[in-house]
Amino acid sequence: MPTRRWAFLLVETLLFGLKKLFGSKEVPAAKTPLIARKEDASGSFLRREVIFDRKHRPSGHIFYLQDESLLACAATPLQEKLDGELLATLISSKDAWNTQPAFIPLSSAALWHPAVDRLPQKNVVLNIHLAAEENDAEKLAGRLADLRSRNLQIGIVRQPQHACFGAAMEQADFAVINVANTEAASVRDFSAAVRAREKCNPTALLGLGIETLDEHKLCHTWHFEGFHGAFAARGAPHPNQAHADPHKVQLLNLMRLVQSDAETEEIAAGLKQDPLLTFRILRYLNSPALGLNHQIESIHQAITILGRQRLSRWLAVLLFSVREPDFADWLLVESALTRGRLMELLGAESMPGHAHDPLFITGIFSCLDRLLRRPMAEAIALLPLPNEVCDALLHGNGPYADLLALAKASESFDLERISSAAKIAGLAPDKVNHALLAATAWASEVTDHWE
Repeated sequence: MPTRRWAFLLVETLLFGLKKLFGSKEVPAAKTPLIARKEDASGSFLRREVIFDRKHRPSGHIFYLQDESLLACAATPLQEKLDGELLATLISSKDAWNTQPAFIPLSSAALWHPAVDRLPQKNVVLNIHLAAEENDAEKLAGRLADLRSRNLQIGIVRQPQHACFGAAMEQADFAVINVANTEAASVRDFSAAVRAREKCNPTALLGLGIETLDEHKLCHTWHFEGFHGAFAARGAPHPNQAHADPHKVQLLNLMRLVQSDAETEEIAAGLKQDPLLTFRILRYLNSPALGLNHQIESIHQAITILGRQRLSRWLAVLLFSVREPDFADWLLVESALTRGRLMELLGAESMPGHAHDPLFITGIFSCLDRLLRRPMAEAIALLPLPNEVCDALLHGNGPYADLLALAKASESFDLERISSAAKIAGLAPDKVNHALLAATAWASEVTDHWE
């Protein structure tokens, strides 16, 4: 009688046959989040990518490092031991775990790294790829059970031929599969096998490397709960894509009034034209994301408590709230909010004593052309903005240009680009990495309170 630890393999094999399960293509390391491995990783830059839920909302991030040493060894499998730098970077930040799960790609060989035991006990998922040399299933299962007892969550990447896969799956909170290089039938079969054993241990399905909308549809149909990959940037356009949301027009008008020192009554009158917008603004201003000590009940009170500069800042944030958003909309929202907060935080390092609100506005408005679907020059002409902000957005020069270039580069897979941008801005990788973690956490916290 097979033991329970091998139950997952037995179900998968009996249901769907060895050929389907074991015949899928191997996933090259280049398709999987890469991890830095050298001891001196001073040139390593953090990357994060969004994981979406079934309602198309961001529900977490995968974090990993880019390093020059990886460029020469992109074919190296993920089973190699994880260098401690990724863990050390995440552990040193209090901002990485505030509202959404952080998925950490980790080789099973690194589960005994001391840093693993120092991870926070909430919002952490260890996304584990079984190492080739892993052969003690009982020892592995014991370690995973110990980590779960500390409230860490465990994701196990599908490796049905690995001797320890069945034992590892007994401890899995997430059943993970690399979709792009796996046959559709195997994706379906994996889902069915996981769900067949859910009475023993409920497990959420997570698809990594989903490249197309068809692949996302397949995973959605087969009950996946987490979706990651380039598909999100290819979201289908909305039917009204040629027209800007009328709420955006109202917000822009309101920002223009606030920034041009209009009378409070004039600002309030503008809001009365859209009661729903007024409700959304007050709801947001009273959210925990702002941390205000006073309940704001009217726009008059908002102006008094916040001041016009801060009110203008939060109107800019609300400008990027999207009604019935899709994946691409959320990517735009996250990009804008993260850029704004990242520039503000990096400015505290590189431009001490300088006002940081203009940096925030520069970062968030760097996506304004995409939001309003019009050229940047036309978009920013709708608002009275400081010359330094306009220079950075339109011409890539002025005092804010270097930080804007770095904020944009932080979203790319181009290590040379982000390394160069950081050097020009005079910022070390660790400063950039910690600011990116804090900016990501802040953006997640803000959007958590949007309806």
